[in-house]
Amino acid sequence: MNDGNDVAVEYESRIAALEARLHRMESLLGGARPAPVPTAARVTRVGEGYRLGVDVGGTFTDLLLIEEKTGKTHTAKVPSTPRDSSIGVLNGVDKICREAGVDPVQINTVMHGTTVATNTVLTSSGAKVGLITTKGYQQTLQIARSFVPGGLGGWVIYNKRDPLAPLELTIEAHERMGADGAVVTALDENRLRQDLQALASGGIEALTVCLVNAYANGAHEQRIRTIAEQMLPGVPVSISSEVMPEMYEYERTETTVVNSYIRPVVSSYVENLQRELNAKTNGTSLSILRSDGGLASAEAAKAAPVNLLMSGPAGGVSGAIWIAKQSGFDNLLTFDMGGTSTDVALIQDGAARKRRETRVADVTVRAPSIDVRTVGAGGGSIAYVPELTKALRVGPQSAGADPGPAAYAAGGEEPTVTDANVVLGYLPASSKLGGDMVIEKGPAEQALKKIADPLGLPIGPAAEGVYNIVNENMVGALRLVSVEQGFDPRDFALVAFGGAGPLHANALARLVGSWPVIVPPGPGVLCASGDATTRLRNEVSRTYIVRVDDTDDTTIGGILTELAEEAARVLDDEGIPRDEQTVAYEIDLRYHGQGMQLTVPVTPAQFRSSGLAEIVKRFDDSHEQMFTFALDTARELVNLRAEVQGSETMVAARQLERGTGDPSGAVIERTEVFVDGQARAANIYDRAKLKAGDRVAGPSIVVEMDSTSLILPGHVGEIDAVGSILIRPSA
Repeated sequence: MNDGNDVAVEYESRIAALEARLHRMESLLGGARPAPVPTAARVTRVGEGYRLGVDVGGTFTDLLLIEEKTGKTHTAKVPSTPRDSSIGVLNGVDKICREAGVDPVQINTVMHGTTVATNTVLTSSGAKVGLITTKGYQQTLQIARSFVPGGLGGWVIYNKRDPLAPLELTIEAHERMGADGAVVTALDENRLRQDLQALASGGIEALTVCLVNAYANGAHEQRIRTIAEQMLPGVPVSISSEVMPEMYEYERTETTVVNSYIRPVVSSYVENLQRELNAKTNGTSLSILRSDGGLASAEAAKAAPVNLLMSGPAGGVSGAIWIAKQSGFDNLLTFDMGGTSTDVALIQDGAARKRRETRVADVTVRAPSIDVRTVGAGGGSIAYVPELTKALRVGPQSAGADPGPAAYAAGGEEPTVTDANVVLGYLPASSKLGGDMVIEKGPAEQALKKIADPLGLPIGPAAEGVYNIVNENMVGALRLVSVEQGFDPRDFALVAFGGAGPLHANALARLVGSWPVIVPPGPGVLCASGDATTRLRNEVSRTYIVRVDDTDDTTIGGILTELAEEAARVLDDEGIPRDEQTVAYEIDLRYHGQGMQLTVPVTPAQFRSSGLAEIVKRFDDSHEQMFTFALDTARELVNLRAEVQGSETMVAARQLERGTGDPSGAVIERTEVFVDGQARAANIYDRAKLKAGDRVAGPSIVVEMDSTSLILPGHVGEIDAVGSILIRPSA
């Protein structure tokens, strides 16, 4: 980083650009923005500041503090506060700054992975949404798609969720836009004003505008927004031509409605958090992690919160990619097991697989996200024995953060996966989660009796049954992202993180054959590491339906360049120079006459070199991998997309001192673990004392501040140069 006047001038210009961006966003958001922090106050911290990553989970809030000048890191973990997650964030800021000896005013940037958007959908606690459609399309959400989850008899018990924008709050605009973007029927503004007046009496808290063919021309939607903002002051308006400018009427409407539904809640949360952070830090920059693993500014997050629905899990994937790269692995299965749920994803050639749809509960939106699959299996998952079947079950019910597992001695009484790990000896009392949470075996044993007695088993085998069942549940999730997508899990390493991931990863790898298991340093706060090391990102898309044979490289290349320029302007406004921005393209293709489409990623250099011919080949290869065949028929382009990212954050990978291979100096005590139906002697190691090259033979337990790792018998964990534990079968 440069020093002196040049830096001050550069940052003043960046901040001026940001202020201009915020002024332009005021009319869109319909609310006042906080007063700007004086430029001088921010410039004085350049080169001397810190970057903070924060990830809020169901049980714990994890933090990673990075010194920008050196890349040195500090970590912390505090209990989450489900009623208001910002309280946990602020508690974490206090703790990590206190332990690191850092003044909070030195924090320049906070990057935050949040579950606020997700929880708003899950708990049905969003805004009262009004909807404006084109005349004749009032029941778009009610008609929906003819998809019923479950087996062949699923329709018998399926209870369809009510649309987030009810029919009684839906009005029609008298207008029509053609598929080519030409105006067929002009907007009747007088009729619109009358209908808006009636809609206002319904007490709506957010408004959605989704007109037919608005993806081709959004002029009518923009005009309706202007009128609505005049008549309904303070009500945020989301228009589909900005939220999702792509074809398919139902998906575009649903996506934009969900954006409106969660927008007031997310906006309030972001504004409150920004205000409290400003009070502590004297004006830090807040960015929110997007579902696709990129960052959005606080203002962009408030305007388009539909892009945040998978914000939390995306942070862990980004962190896993970074740490595994330091160890020399780029084909990965990520395994993030927390207190409430487990998230898995597949990484190929150092890049996470993405999908164009994001699903939360029974709500599906067209928003880009990392292809993360989630199961209700975590350390807090409750084990039980139904009276009718007498068969052991685990989850998805969770003890959560309050009261938590019985072993936390905080009032929990139900048997959980964490309690099973304590009884088995995998999670010893020396594992002080977060550095100050005590583990007690007595309450865990008492809780496990609730399932051991009905099963007629001793506590040890009952606890191992809980452990094995939850592992099988998580293997099912791993198969969703690997086998069902045409990938062999044996071709991938397994990266384990989250507070509970390293306790179960060795057992999972044994089931699916993914070696080595990579347990990164600080696995319990890896999601926060991903938040802190990801980049600002923006994308722009356009529906462009044409057969490949009816177009050419020049035409498509020109459109992609236009889209990239439009996407780059947002990063320009955030003060990121063009020479620090990188561009990537995506093209959606299908066989002519087919409804399903696949996305093919390509770099600008690759497109200039090989053009559409290479795109078609990749599409055929991908189709054959997923469905075992490719067709010899016309290919058709559907959507074109450009993605622009900012520069990477510098984080120094810690280099461990080289050891002799003998880890005995790190042994802190001897213990006994119950594995494969019998008790075995095991060592407990302090991870901070292990050195590069040390080989830890199982059964062994490795403890650290934020997580505990289990190495099973017949396996060995080798410490690599950056401190990751690489677990493989001994043979």
